[in-house]
Amino acid sequence: MKYVVLALACALAAPAALAQSGYVEIERRLSAEQLREVGLTPAQLATLNRLLRDADARDAAQAPPRPQAAPAPASTAAQASDAQAEQGMLIGLDDGPISARVQGEVAGWAPGTVFVLDNGQQWKVLKGSMTLRTALASPAIKVVPGIAGRWFLQVDEDLPKARVYRIR
Repeated sequence: MKYVVLALACALAAPAALAQSGYVEIERRLSAEQLREVGLTPAQLATLNRLLRDADARDAAQAPPRPQAAPAPASTAAQASDAQAEQGMLIGLDDGPISARVQGEVAGWAPGTVFVLDNGQQWKVLKGSMTLRTALASPAIKVVPGIAGRWFLQVDEDLPKARVYRIR
């Protein structure tokens, strides 16, 4: 119910800004599970949406105007659309793997496990679980990019990878 009220308040508060900037509210970008994980109150969520919408509108206003282009032939437009869709599916694949050492001992992982790396990064397990036969002391790991912005932590190339996301 509170999200319905929040969505209604956002829709009534700034219809002009939404039309100009094309901003998409966080509630539409994240799943219900992701929203619960973030843990923002409805007031915090509304404030964050407002700030991001305002920043998006400012950026759009400051951007140089785009020249009007002649309409592309149907086949070229279809190819461009296919290329954009493909690019959207491959987000993150241009990023290289991150090699580091885990601080401390690794006996396994499960959703919620946090890996603190010697480079200062922290990665939290979203999916996957594994119990190692023998705990490893400060093992060298790789965090490798996957399709659509997903990341996977690899302790050993012969072991299953854990799906992770960066928290710090």
